Amino acid sequence: MRLWTAPLALLLGIGSPVPLPPDPETLARDLAEIQPQWPAARFPVPPAARKVDCARIRCVALTFDDGPGEYTGPLLDTLAAHRARATFFVIGRMVADGDGADLRRMVAEGHELGNHSWSHADLTGLPEDGIEEELRRTQEAVRRITGVRMALMRPPYGATDHRVASTTRRAGLAQILWSVDTLDWLERDAPALLRRAGRAEPGSIVLMHDIHRVTVETVPALLEDLTARGYTFVTLSELYGRALTPGRAYLRR
Repeated sequence: MRLWTAPLALLLGIGSPVPLPPDPETLARDLAEIQPQWPAARFPVPPAARKVDCARIRCVALTFDDGPGEYTGPLLDTLAAHRARATFFVIGRMVADGDGADLRRMVAEGHELGNHSWSHADLTGLPEDGIEEELRRTQEAVRRITGVRMALMRPPYGATDHRVASTTRRAGLAQILWSVDTLDWLERDAPALLRRAGRAEPGSIVLMHDIHRVTVETVPALLEDLTARGYTFVTLSELYGRALTPGRAYLRR
């Protein structure tokens, strides 16, 4: 810090200098140099856990695979407007290619994140070290952006075997499959999507993809339909209400 002085004759009548206060601009600069440089808060803060008892109310878990993508933001707007929570199984490569805003928003708005591999490879066709890398890279990418350590994964194509099970067990990840497939990955057909999703029962896990525009545009009607039937939209952790066993595959509650 610079020392500002003036002749003693002008101040106290003695022969040594005394400090004078710097101008405001210099003071601000000097303080910035010596004060601690605290890092800005990087991670989103999730809302408080909800008290949801899916053994007593009609719960359904909407899940979205393969994002984040260009339609994920509008989907989050729709879910927020309906106060609905969902689970997003994200692709590590898609996470790395984006700016992280959608993932941070998911966490901040109470959605759940799950691992859907790095490249959407069929894990059953990989050696165990290849399976481990697909999962590890995605775990690391999501944790860097959100601070979240995911506890769930969904094998691409629903393809799993004993090697996938053993690798996910070591990684601390439970395997989540589904009980209602809307087939939105096969057909871009809104009425068909609504019809298939309408087969949901209490405890169902519904499979959709937030990378498809038709799916995202159909979700408002789906939410209205299921809401009218008394459903509450929950994350998978809320649906099960307990810690899931790593490596085990779950189809529904």
